Amino acid sequence: MAEARPVDLLSAHAARHPEKLALVEDRPGHAPRTWSYAALERDANRLANALLGLGIRPGDKVVWCGLNSSGVVCMVHAARKLGVTAVPLNYRLTAEEAAYVVDDSDAVAVYADAEFAALFAEVRGCVPKLREVVIFGGAALAGQRALEPLLEKASAEPPQVEPAEASGETMIYTSGTTGRPKGALRRTAGDPEQILAMLTFVGYVPDDVYLTTGPLYHSGPGGFMNLAYSLGNTVVVQRKFDPEDWLRLVQQYRVTTTFSAPTPIRMLCHLSPEVKAKYDCGSMKRMIANAAPWSLALKEQYLADFPEDSLFEIYGSTELGVNTILRPEDQRRKPGSCGKPSPGVSIALFDDGGEEITEPNVPGELFVKSKSMFSAYHKAKEKFESGRRGDWLSVGDVAYRDAEGYYYICDRKSDMIISGGMNVYPAEVEAALEGHPAVADVAVFGIPSEEWGESVHAVVATHLGETLSEGELIAFARGHLAGYKLPRSVSFTDEIPRTASGKILKRVLRAPFWKGHGSQLL
Repeated sequence: MAEARPVDLLSAHAARHPEKLALVEDRPGHAPRTWSYAALERDANRLANALLGLGIRPGDKVVWCGLNSSGVVCMVHAARKLGVTAVPLNYRLTAEEAAYVVDDSDAVAVYADAEFAALFAEVRGCVPKLREVVIFGGAALAGQRALEPLLEKASAEPPQVEPAEASGETMIYTSGTTGRPKGALRRTAGDPEQILAMLTFVGYVPDDVYLTTGPLYHSGPGGFMNLAYSLGNTVVVQRKFDPEDWLRLVQQYRVTTTFSAPTPIRMLCHLSPEVKAKYDCGSMKRMIANAAPWSLALKEQYLADFPEDSLFEIYGSTELGVNTILRPEDQRRKPGSCGKPSPGVSIALFDDGGEEITEPNVPGELFVKSKSMFSAYHKAKEKFESGRRGDWLSVGDVAYRDAEGYYYICDRKSDMIISGGMNVYPAEVEAALEGHPAVADVAVFGIPSEEWGESVHAVVATHLGETLSEGELIAFARGHLAGYKLPRSVSFTDEIPRTASGKILKRVLRAPFWKGHGSQLL
């Protein structure tokens, strides 16, 4: 007898409260569209059955690509129901970069927003393993299939597929800040008990309303949307981030929770007082700060406009999930900290010799052990093993722990600057420089120095209309940093290059300085 499939979470909520609001798609210039849990269940089932009708089976890899939309949300649920491995794709990639991900993932199908149909028309000839390109939300091009005719013939009942070992897998390609991205394979959504403990610790409730702040292809916004659906929440989709429209959505739908990288919050905080005064955002109860560190200066700006008890910071990664949580009452008390271990997570620090660091305030590479870590890097076993120490896994972050057990991320191990034999952690320098009122964004990294090996260099973007000199900034930093940590040089730019998730693209900034040298720190 065939093994029974476990009840799908969307199906369970649709059976329990079919008329509850599940999804809102609201963007300027368009009438809002809404889905009840019963309606979203039907649409996700139709999509899963349409893909099944194309010969896509449990365990197959399917790339999806699109701006935040109901079509993307349906695909997230349909992929899980069908048991395929969902591979979210960054829609900002070039054709060459997109072809690499599609080919490296061994995808047999692409599901894409019509806005990117031309991208996949260009990609298709480079990926012989790709059998189908399905386009939603508009017209398909030659060699592609439009979704709507497929849906018209598809059943609204749950797809009839055998349970698969690969059921529910996701494979998210890491940001690639240090080179070619790798697919981080996660064979389950995580340990249910650990997830429930984390949700309870943060205070999530079934009546929460989640707003997508940032692209759903990124593990943070997408992962926290999935957590919202696990509780039967309402999800409000913003197609593409716009700060004033974001405020409108919070007010209109009484949004209670979201997840954000620093960049969108900077944009919100820099809106004029007159614009911010038009909207009531008092409903926000849980702002999850992550993707890249929020400086204390940014937190203060956020707290000036939003409820004091709404700000939580987490440290985590695509590979390791949620590792630490800093609660609202600790945001000012523990500046620079990312909190204590999340429920069900163990953390250890190891020195370069492999010895565990037990004393406080001593940096070491941070390793994590939990039931919700990723399973492997696709086609990169050596990369996975290089970050492994028995049951412990690391993504290369350096941290220290204070006497109260709070963790502080110093930086990525690969980003550390060794200047005159002293270790300098760029994140610490960046946090100090961002405290200057004229500084809007900053990146710090090492550049070649005959005298010191590497010297500390800062690239700074100032607020619009502000002026700042190298000498003024270094003088300011002298009051906050030890002498060996001070930038020896500063350059200015209009914008710091970042990934969509908010991580600084330091390889782009470093490249001109290391050109012609024997080694380049990437």
